[in-house]
Amino acid sequence: MRRLLLLLACVVALAPYAKAQEEGSVQAGAFADYFRSGATGTNMFGLGARVGVGLWTQTALEADGAFDFNRGFTNPFTVDGGSTSFITSGVHDFHAFFGPRYTLVDHGPIHPFVDLKIGFIDYMFNNVIPDATSASKQIQNILNDNTNAALLAGGGLEGRVGPVGLRLDVADEMYFNHGAQQGLRVTFGPYIRF
Repeated sequence: MRRLLLLLACVVALAPYAKAQEEGSVQAGAFADYFRSGATGTNMFGLGARVGVGLWTQTALEADGAFDFNRGFTNPFTVDGGSTSFITSGVHDFHAFFGPRYTLVDHGPIHPFVDLKIGFIDYMFNNVIPDATSASKQIQNILNDNTNAALLAGGGLEGRVGPVGLRLDVADEMYFNHGAQQGLRVTFGPYIRF
């Protein structure tokens, strides 16, 4: 929570100096997605897309979504006799976010930015024991409530030559399932600006 407050304070302090986004411009792109899921302890990889519209000289409103491919994780459970067994389960997820992006500096070839978005993360499982009542508490929570509200706070760098560019985002993705859970999210990919 302290990191989020510090990020918000920086955005507010630096927003008057930002000038990169032109009003009415549209930016669309694709990206490779990495997400470190704290719930299952897996490194998730996938693909996504984003679109943004410039609202003012320093601000754009963006929407993005990413699908992370199936990854295996070990799921412990207790059978009726009291013995603990393990099964390899698969999990994949879908993230979707919407919110503002503030470009901080528009000088030179690299443009730093910060963003704060709201959305959701949806976990999808396969090969899970239906009565895995003794699975680890966090895994059981996302088995029961697999679509969770989420908050994405981060920043990154983008550079462009004409209408084509590359963008790197690094963010703290917080989703809410019986308390706040955090995961690192990194995206990288090309975009085009109209």
